[in-house]
Amino acid sequence: MKIIHSVHPEDFKKYDTALIRERFLIDNIVKKDTINCAYTHYDRMIIGVANPVTQQLFLENYPNLRAEYFLERREMGIINVAGDGYIEADGQTYELHKFDCLYIGKGVKKVAFSSKSSENPAVFYILSAPAHASYPTTLISIDKVAKVDAGSAATANLRTINKYIHADGIKSCQLVMGLTILHPGSVWNTMPAHTHDRRMEAYFYFDLPVGQKVVHYMGEGDETRHIMMNNYEAVVSPPWSIHSGSGTTNYNFIWGMAGENMDYTDMDPISITDLR
Repeated sequence: MKIIHSVHPEDFKKYDTALIRERFLIDNIVKKDTINCAYTHYDRMIIGVANPVTQQLFLENYPNLRAEYFLERREMGIINVAGDGYIEADGQTYELHKFDCLYIGKGVKKVAFSSKSSENPAVFYILSAPAHASYPTTLISIDKVAKVDAGSAATANLRTINKYIHADGIKSCQLVMGLTILHPGSVWNTMPAHTHDRRMEAYFYFDLPVGQKVVHYMGEGDETRHIMMNNYEAVVSPPWSIHSGSGTTNYNFIWGMAGENMDYTDMDPISITDLR
C-alpha cells in the first residue's frame, strides 16, 4: 500500500513536476485481478480500485491499519466505472452497473468484488475513511441519485453533478462522494476554484480517451501548480489547495471528501480573476 504523507503549503511552492507527481498522484491504480490501495495522511483517507477480471477479489486487511479487519473502524464508498459487477458484503450480494454506488458501513467483515463478464470487467473505485458509528450498507443507482446541472456551454464547463454519499443522500460518518459528468464540448471542472480548509478531497479521472489528458490544477489560489493526468488516475488535494481541471476533451471524474464536516456547500471560493 502506497503511503501519501501530508505536505505544508510553503514546502509545496518549492516542488518541481516530479515531486508533485510523487507526493499527490496515484497512478497505475487499475491492475487486472488486483485490489490496489493508497493510504493518505489527509484525514486518513484510503483511495483504491478493485479490478476483478477472471476471479473474485476479497478485501484484505493491511498491517498498517492495526485493525482486525479492513472496516473494523472504517466506512467505504464504491462507484463502478466500467462493466457490470457484483459486491458481496457479509453475505449480501449487490449488483452494480456503471455509475452505481455502494456504501458499506463500519463493522462489515467480508467484502468481495467480481465482474459479470471477463470481456467487460467492472472497475470499482474505492474511498474509505475512519468512522465512529455504523451506517447500513446501501446501494444507489445512477438514476436515483440527486443531480445538479452546473456551468454552461459558453464557458466550456456544462456538467452534471451526481451526489451519492452526502448529508441528504446515503448516510455516512464523514465520507462524502459523488460523480461529475462533463457534457460533450465542455472540458472545465470545478471552476471557479475553491478550497475547504475543513476537508481534504481526492479526484479520480476516467472515461478519458487514449491520447487525451486532463490538466489538474492545485496549490494555493495565488500560486497555482498543475499536474498532467491520464485515464484511471487519482490525485489527492490537501485542504489548502484548489482542485480544478481542464481536459483536451470531455471526461468524467469522481470526487470524494473526508474531514471536519459533510456540508457540500462549505467552500471558500476564489474568483477567477484572483487566480495566479
